[in-house]
Amino acid sequence: MITLPSDIVIRPLAEADADLYRALRLEALRDSPDSFSASIAEEEAISDEEMVRRAAPDAPSVTFGAFAGERLVGMATYIQNTREKTLHKGAMVAVYVAPDWRAAKLGRKLVERVIAHAEALGVMLRCTVTAENVAARRLYHSLGFLPYGLERDALCVDGRFLDEELLVLDLRRTVK
Repeated sequence: MITLPSDIVIRPLAEADADLYRALRLEALRDSPDSFSASIAEEEAISDEEMVRRAAPDAPSVTFGAFAGERLVGMATYIQNTREKTLHKGAMVAVYVAPDWRAAKLGRKLVERVIAHAEALGVMLRCTVTAENVAARRLYHSLGFLPYGLERDALCVDGRFLDEELLVLDLRRTVK
């Protein structure tokens, strides 16, 4: 088990955190454009209302934030499928930790929080990761995610095509 620095708190974001969420989201897109399907221009154009919905989505979807004091330094979102035939699935998206906090293993702690949330719901947790993102792939695999596919040319960033590995962690409860 990883011990967080005493000044780090991981909690679900609230509507009041939307401005902090927007700032960290834009930082993520500037710092790691190959890791996200959105562009900076697209995200900058998003309304304040939509940003509030992303920061504090309707349950059981949730965005977890890692705070160092008042500063949001990491985030990870769980999105529950809402269609009747796919309620047994959810997705982990928008995982990011500010570079100066990565050594504290906040990425692992945030993903563990998403996993615990998904496990309580008894769902299959899916995520994608660019094939070139070795650190994230290693983390997800170490936490039990299994690859089930590779989408060739999933993203095009500045004219470069990037493959995405499709991953799943089956947390469904066994029915007896």
